Amino acid sequence: MTHPQANNPLHGKTLETIVKELVDYFGWEELGQRIRINCFTDNPSIKSSLTFLRKTPWARKKVEDLYVQYFAEKS
Repeated sequence: MTHPQANNPLHGKTLETIVKELVDYFGWEELGQRIRINCFTDNPSIKSSLTFLRKTPWARKKVEDLYVQYFAEKS
């Protein structure tokens, strides 16, 4: 029996973990350049970013897509 989530880098990751890993890897400045949203460029914090991303599906999708790309490079 196969597990459909076995190769999904988002499986088991919380949004907070994803944002923290991206900030650790890229830093706020580069993250804001890669994903042009104010929560990454204007007085950024984990808390404000999570609040915005949880309410804004298109922004969350961009963050998740960047994380998948980052994860593929990291592996």
